[in-house]
Amino acid sequence: MAGNNGGKEVKTAMKIDSKPGPLLAPLPTVMVSCGSMEESNIITIAWTGIINSNPPMTYVSVQRSRHSHDIIEESGEFVINLVPAGLVKAMDFCGVRSGRDVDKFDSQGLTRAKADTVSAPLIDESPVNLECKVKDIVRMQTHDMFMAEITAVHIDEKYVDEKGAYDFGAMELVAFNHGKYYKLEAEELGSFGYSIMKPKTAKRRAAEKARRKKK
Repeated sequence: MAGNNGGKEVKTAMKIDSKPGPLLAPLPTVMVSCGSMEESNIITIAWTGIINSNPPMTYVSVQRSRHSHDIIEESGEFVINLVPAGLVKAMDFCGVRSGRDVDKFDSQGLTRAKADTVSAPLIDESPVNLECKVKDIVRMQTHDMFMAEITAVHIDEKYVDEKGAYDFGAMELVAFNHGKYYKLEAEELGSFGYSIMKPKTAKRRAAEKARRKKK
């Protein structure tokens, strides 16, 4: 296979063509809680992401047949709970069993915690909780996209250092990759803008990183 590079023909690796499909990977896997403290449900979602920074906006895409779909549509609220490796089995259960048939909080030994700005409960065992209020719904052929503003965030204090920086690597968060769950590695490959960082700044940051590891 050949490609064009500035008018010059170059050889590239052979690739197999595939039919159009949702092959973006890896994807974040989250547990979305909805409802109220008295009547709540959890749905596992991999189709989520950030769509705006100010105000902070996110989305979850949910099939209309799912029990949580109507709960979120009626309440206009939900909570995105990030998932560490220790909650993978509970997360998988919440994705394959319906809240119409089982209380997922109770069956998985998860703790409901009161949110600040929404009625839906937080999952206390999650290291990060994002409270969300729906601002718009985009109707698709198979899913509805609930676009929401992030109105409050909660982070387990053990993942916040003395300077207020978040240690996401220590959380051992998981990702979804075509039917399988994977733990994200904690090895840092770089930070935003490091490709153009001045040598002096890079040296200082490397020293700070080494000091953190010794603690």
